[in-house]
Amino acid sequence: MSGNPDDDRLEELRQRKKEQLKQQQQGGDAEREAQQQQAQQAEQQKQAMLKQNLTDGARKRLNTIRMSKPEFAEQAEQQVLALAQSGRVQGRIDEDQMKEILRELKPDSQSFNINRR
Repeated sequence: MSGNPDDDRLEELRQRKKEQLKQQQQGGDAEREAQQQQAQQAEQQKQAMLKQNLTDGARKRLNTIRMSKPEFAEQAEQQVLALAQSGRVQGRIDEDQMKEILRELKPDSQSFNINRR
């Protein structure tokens, strides 16, 4: 450089800052990967529990609902998992029981009255 100690010191500080930023970025990538891996494991556990607690017909019905209403299907899955974890389900949930669970979760439809004058 110019031989000035202040310039050398400034350049050294810039290099350190660049290295710190690289390390932070790499650390953030590793953290994101860990979060993704953790989410994937949780999803696998959830699917395993659903497979264990639902019959084929009930799983098929849930998958059909997932195609049209993903949020509602997620809500139904959470309900099934809660029932299974609390021990309120004996055996596996069949299609008729799944229909009943879905009916309970379905919000009441609002009716509209139209008055003509």
